[in-house]
Formats: sequence, structure tokens, C-alpha cells
Amino acid sequence: SDRPSRIFSYDELLSCAPALGRNLRERLYPYLAGKFSDTPGSVERAVRTATMMDAEQTKILEKLESAGIWYMPLKGAVLKDCYPAYGIREMYDRDILIDGDRAGDVRNIMEELGFSVEEYDEEAHGCCRKPPMIIFEMHRRLMGPMSGKQIYAYYLDVKKRLLKDAENAFGFHLKAEDFYVYQVVHEYKHFSNEGTGLRPLLDTYVYLKHHDLDMNYVRAEVRKLGIEDYEQMNRSLALHLFGGGKLTDAEQAGLDYALSFGTYGREENFARNLLEKEGKKGYFLSRLTLPYARMLEIYPVLKKLPVLYPFCWAHRLLHALFCKKDKVLAQLKAGLAWKDRRQP
Repeated sequence: SDRPSRIFSYDELLSCAPALGRNLRERLYPYLAGKFSDTPGSVERAVRTATMMDAEQTKILEKLESAGIWYMPLKGAVLKDCYPAYGIREMYDRDILIDGDRAGDVRNIMEELGFSVEEYDEEAHGCCRKPPMIIFEMHRRLMGPMSGKQIYAYYLDVKKRLLKDAENAFGFHLKAEDFYVYQVVHEYKHFSNEGTGLRPLLDTYVYLKHHDLDMNYVRAEVRKLGIEDYEQMNRSLALHLFGGGKLTDAEQAGLDYALSFGTYGREENFARNLLEKEGKKGYFLSRLTLPYARMLEIYPVLKKLPVLYPFCWAHRLLHALFCKKDKVLAQLKAGLAWKDRRQP
């Protein structure tokens, strides 16, 4: 759910990697031109946003502590501290894993703190918004069944992988290697769906430079997850790209593929990937009818009353048409244009 940064200048972005040189600038600039702002005050705005997000996160964690609910910040909420300057790792939202058995209590806490809670179900995640642009996603689990059998099974009992924070009563964290593995899984999911872009590669570089990881452990874990090749290529590309090394032909192809997604919007990227995998007919069918496992995530009532499936299907369709019109139109337009796009 993180969006590419559009605040920091190109030079400030590249300053995260000390070994960058002229060749890298020339290689990346065509992809990045126009995506960063050099307007006066842009850095100050980014720092101000980060300060606001930090203040809200502190309030949320204090409430979770008071309620005796265990929690763990995820993704950018952790990665931001690996970057060399405050505010560089800009985030569209922040993610927190919480005790799934206390999901109802967490919802009450977020509403008490002034958040409007959207798409909150008992098994997936809740999107919590507060004006002007503060968003927290509260997760009951790290991965769902739609992530694939290997990944879902690996993270099903995630609590056993968590380490207790020393400075609080109910906070947890992953050891550095497990956090890195989770980030790779998360990036792989986006890479396979709507694409990634540059920032996950920069995250990988910064994190690997910040931590001395046991790579034997990492390789063993990603092998269990079936993403060993992706991890190896992603790591190699990030280290060579931002470390100033020469890219292999395979790494250059990987960079071109990752950055090509900056040409389209998120929904167009998602549609393009799905169309390539399933074709036009399969694409439109998948948009109309979700797999039953995903419907169970959205509508837990189906576990007890599967007879309600037609009503849940109709509700999802109407909700999308009225509440996610822009998303639906973007995916519909991409699907209808697919035939023309493939023609010379």
C-alpha cells in the first residue's frame, strides 16, 4: 500500500546510497524524471507529515498497551529508521500487526482516536483514515490464503516467530533476518500483481547496509517459501544498482521490468499482469467472481452461512461500483484496451 515518493528531489533520493555515481544517474533519470518535486518547502512538508504520523502511531500504541493488546509495526514503519535522514522514507500509510482475537477492541480504539474505519473485517485488515492524510492499516495476520499455500502456511502461526520488545509490555518485533524475509515476500506479492517500481529496491539496499544478516538462514527460509530465485535476483540488483556496480544483462532486464510500471497507474499495472496470465476472458471472469477463499476473508459470515454467498457477491459488486468507481473504471478500461495494446 506504500506509494512512490513524490516529495524528495532526485538528488536527495540518490543520497541514500553513498556509492552512486554519474552512470547510475544517467541510467535511472529517464525513469524518474517528473516523479520528484524540487519545489520550495517540499522537504519540510515531508518531515511534517512524518512527524504527524509518528505522533498518531505513538497514540495508537499507547492505547494498545493500555488495553493489553499485543502488536508489531510492519514494513515502512520499521524501514524508515534505517534511512540516513528523518522523513526520507515517505509513506502513504503505516501498517501494524495486532492480536486478531482483539480485532473488535482495536476497531473501537481507532474510532476513539478519531479514525474512520473502512474495509474492516475479522480476518483480513482494516483501513483506518483520519484527515488530512493519515492512514493506518491494522492487520490480523501477515499473509492470507490468496498469497499461495507455501506462504500462507509459513505465516499462519506468526506469533512463534515474534520477539518481545524490551521497552514495553505488549510490543513485538521480528529478528532482522525474519523481517527481511517478510519484506521480500511482500515485495514479491506486489511484483507478481501490480508491479513494484524503484523504492522496494532502495529499501532492500538500505536494509542490507543497515543490518549484517545471516544469509544462510535467509536462503533457507526463502527456499521454504518458494521465492529463492526472486530474492537472489532482487538482492543482487539492489546491491549492484545502488552500490555503483555493473549490472548483468539479467539485472538490467529486471530493472527495466520493475521501473516500467512507473508508466502506468497501479490498477493498470494490476490489470496488465493479470491479462498476461489469464487472457481477456479469464481476466473479466476473475474481476466478477473472486475465489471462495477470498470471499471468506471479506465475508466471514459465509463460514457459518454459505447460503448467503449470492447476496455477498451482489454486495461486493454494488460496493465496488458505488464506492470504488475509479478503481473499477481503470481496470475495465485496461481490460477493454488489452487487445489493441498487444497488436503491433
